[in-house]
Amino acid sequence: MVILPLTGFAFLSCILSGVASAPPHPLGNTAREILERAIPGPPHFVVYSDRFVSGLTGPPAVSQVQVYIMAFLLTEGAFDKAEEWTQLTATQRSTIKAQYAAAGIKLLVSVFGSTDAPTSTGADPIATANTMAAWVTEFGVDGIDVDYEDFNAINAGDGKAEAWLTSFTQQLRVKLPQGQFILTHAPVAPWFSPGKFGGGAYLTVNRNVGSLIDWYNVQVINKGTTEYTTCSGLLTTSSSVWPQSAVFQIAASGIPLNKIVIGKPAIASDASNGFVSTTTLAGCLSQAKSQGWSAGVMVWEFPDADANWIETVRSQAFPE
Repeated sequence: MVILPLTGFAFLSCILSGVASAPPHPLGNTAREILERAIPGPPHFVVYSDRFVSGLTGPPAVSQVQVYIMAFLLTEGAFDKAEEWTQLTATQRSTIKAQYAAAGIKLLVSVFGSTDAPTSTGADPIATANTMAAWVTEFGVDGIDVDYEDFNAINAGDGKAEAWLTSFTQQLRVKLPQGQFILTHAPVAPWFSPGKFGGGAYLTVNRNVGSLIDWYNVQVINKGTTEYTTCSGLLTTSSSVWPQSAVFQIAASGIPLNKIVIGKPAIASDASNGFVSTTTLAGCLSQAKSQGWSAGVMVWEFPDADANWIETVRSQAFPE
């Protein structure tokens, strides 16, 4: 993740374009807020946003996206799209959230990313969870996405990363109750490989707190030029480099199949490797659905992932 310069109120005009106005609602404020944050069922269509490009007219069309994730909230504070959100007034944020709610879009913040290593740097998981949960409630978003990429901590194999994530997730749920706030994690696919990591990586995290996590935005990118680039490699038979980390292999290790959201880059330049064309990905999703999967797709990132990208990718498995 690269921290980008601020863009003032550009994000406001960006997300207002194409979003319908919210109708009056007869419920009280608290009941309305809980209803608006109700957890959507699969398939999930998740778009991350971390950069601003002048002249673009907004996020994916409201008919095509279900979850829009602003990046990033770090241990040292909010940056990029998350920081832009804080620069809006409370009234502006409330207006945007009401419009998103009316369109059926959930607005989340992603935490950590590739530049934040909370376990390795000694961040306290409870205090960090409290701070980040407070940000979610203060700034009125629907939940939090845990993009934990502390590779050194996981690779150490001593279980400290898994214990950290367990405590962090448990405390998030203390502050952001299940059913009222969305909580997702975004692990890389190899972290589900059995026996690959001494602490168990996300297989351990799932055993410990998987019931608290609504779904996984699984990153099947940046793990090698030939990794996860065919339907078989993505869905049923991963390579020996990252064994048993294809979608159905992950499910066979105990991860609920419809919590495994497939995460891909929108275009080749959005990742080091792992890109597949929208047509290829659409075919893979169709194959997966025919075998009982319906979790959905995550994409990095807007504006490269627009309404047309999502429409093409979902066209065979989930046509509208």
